[in-house]
Amino acid sequence: MMDSVLFAQDGGVVTLTLNQPERRNPISEAGMVDALVGALERLSATRDVRVAILTGAGSAFSSGGDLRAMAADLDARAQAPLDTPAYYTRGIQRITRAFAALDVPIIAAVNGPAVGAGCDLACMCDIRIAGESARFAESFVKVGIIPGDGGAWLLPRVVGFSKACEMTFTGDMLDAPAALACGLVSRVVPDAELLSAARALADRIAANPPHALRMAKRLLQQGREMAQLPLLELAAQMQALAHTSQDHREAVTAFLEKRPPQFTGQ
Repeated sequence: MMDSVLFAQDGGVVTLTLNQPERRNPISEAGMVDALVGALERLSATRDVRVAILTGAGSAFSSGGDLRAMAADLDARAQAPLDTPAYYTRGIQRITRAFAALDVPIIAAVNGPAVGAGCDLACMCDIRIAGESARFAESFVKVGIIPGDGGAWLLPRVVGFSKACEMTFTGDMLDAPAALACGLVSRVVPDAELLSAARALADRIAANPPHALRMAKRLLQQGREMAQLPLLELAAQMQALAHTSQDHREAVTAFLEKRPPQFTGQ
């Protein structure tokens, strides 16, 4: 059976590929949820991984929900509304929580449409690079539902409240230049150069000490929620650990000796 998510490691960089191209890589069903959560947990547990790239196989990044599966569940959802919260918390929201727990920096290489939960999936990543054929839509309203995967928390933090409202209330599609203009992505490149551009960025990130990278990511994530003074306290505590690392010693020594540093993750 074909793996729903491919996990390929090359040095300190892992590429995760959503691997259901014939269905445009939906992420709402149990098999894909399990596969993606498992891949993210494996990322965190693999200590020599410094950065990851997430992309989709085929012509789409992710279609989000599978409308055929949604149609098959219409009666079940309508007749047993008390069961629906558990359907989400035990289903697609596990992906959101797994990304929130991930301390490895991750880049979304958006290779085509990222629609509904697929758009939110891109927002779960730390950095987004788009190919020219990428399209984005917070399109839940178009099928009469809301972003049940956490998009109402994610999207405003990426594009700002007003633009998030516009995208959510209209469900309109944004092309890659429009996504760049509103800050949804940080770069647009030709489709043929997307993975190489993502890899070049990943290599620049991976060149840095891995413990410092993971702590810096965690501090940025906490900074979304914490007031400044508690964040300063947390930063001081993390810095105490960073100062004990061999990689910190190596970085300072290499700078003074005018040579490239050799980081070991220690």
